[in-house]
Amino acid sequence: MRIILLTLAACLTIAGLAGCNTMRGIGEDISALGRSLSNSASTGSSH
Repeated sequence: MRIILLTLAACLTIAGLAGCNTMRGIGEDISALGRSLSNSASTGSSH
């Protein structure tokens, strides 16, 4: 029983760490998009 609990805890920890890394990447992408839109608006370019 203890081995099962340790395995489950290890899997949850790995999944949590992977999720944090993914969320950070999404945040960086959204920030880059916001900067790009802001730069486009400030230069007056339109498409």
